[in-house]
Amino acid sequence: MPDYEDFTTIPVGQLGILALPGCEKVAEKIDAYLVKWRKERDSEHKMTLPFAGYEKESYIIKASFPRFGTGEGKCVINQTVRGFDVFILCDPFNYSIEYKMYGRFVPMSPDDHYANLKRAISAIAGKARRINVIMPMLYEGRQHRRTSRESLDCADMLREICLNYGVDNVITFDAHDPRVQNAIPQNGFENVQPVYQMIKAMCKNIPDLNIDNDHMMVISPDEGGMGRCIYFANVLGRRVSMTGVDLKRDVIDYCSSVAIRLGFEGLEFVCGDITKYDSPEAPDLVISLHACDTATDMVLEKAAEWGAKVILSTPCCHHELNHKLNCPQLEFIGRYSMLRQKLCDAATDAMRLSLLEAKGYDTDALELIDPDETPKNILLRAVKKKTSVGDGAMERYLEIRRFLMGEQ
Repeated sequence: MPDYEDFTTIPVGQLGILALPGCEKVAEKIDAYLVKWRKERDSEHKMTLPFAGYEKESYIIKASFPRFGTGEGKCVINQTVRGFDVFILCDPFNYSIEYKMYGRFVPMSPDDHYANLKRAISAIAGKARRINVIMPMLYEGRQHRRTSRESLDCADMLREICLNYGVDNVITFDAHDPRVQNAIPQNGFENVQPVYQMIKAMCKNIPDLNIDNDHMMVISPDEGGMGRCIYFANVLGRRVSMTGVDLKRDVIDYCSSVAIRLGFEGLEFVCGDITKYDSPEAPDLVISLHACDTATDMVLEKAAEWGAKVILSTPCCHHELNHKLNCPQLEFIGRYSMLRQKLCDAATDAMRLSLLEAKGYDTDALELIDPDETPKNILLRAVKKKTSVGDGAMERYLEIRRFLMGEQ
């Protein structure tokens, strides 16, 4: 545990941990750590008045959240919190918690957890000296900005609990966009990055952990985490190699100059046709972003040829099937140009996924970003199977082509 020579600050008040439903186990672990830590620390000030209540058997505040038969709830604090420095633990995305409403068990939604948070704050407001909210995943964190006529839920939440309910500080982990703290400029907002702590915990607790190019891969689950992914991969000594291929010379020149200026190692850009590009080694990941029409098919075919472990593709325009659609059963849709295009968009992506399945991949189609940002928001995902491909996968793909295009 950390060892300090003396205390550099005086506690704001007696420490209190208030765990909302679903956070009890985490609160118990935090409590056990703090009890042990404060007992082991030596200081001549421990017995002085400002440090009253510094050492206790437990810092957890006894509270309950009963429900009426209608599903309405309230918070009851079963001990004094006057002068306390209270930290409220709230996990808005814990779907395992249920309550009874009109005789039925209902899982708690993020809105229900947020309502409990406001009940807890309301119950201690005016008594506690300071109120802090620890919310590991920020409530409505993905709705951090307005792109059209829509609500500003995350900013509204921060302003409500800080300006109306009296919360002094908000602590969260890896906020979707930490700039949302601009909604409460006069309050504390701590955005903790947990990656380092996670890596440290892995190194301490996994005895056979091998951090080298043969045993570890650093993966970013989304574009927002790519920067940290590359950083930690380099810090851990992992070799990162990325190659961008495009037909446009001006795009390649610009990207290359930026990579050189920023000192990115292992990042190169090549001007050429992806179908003719020979990778020096089979890539682990192939990404295609808004490649027009059949260019997406070229990338997917090349990636499958390489045997890439993961393929991610966001198609752009779909024209080929629109011109080749020859299916009497779908003529009632195809006769309307706008509906025909939407049908061909969906059918083209479905055929692409079917072909990848036939080539040994588990596939899925996901929504990449909000459709308000772009209508081209479908992400095709394919992960290489470890087992062999089942019989009939290629025949199913060919049957789909025959159905849509009348091919023999």
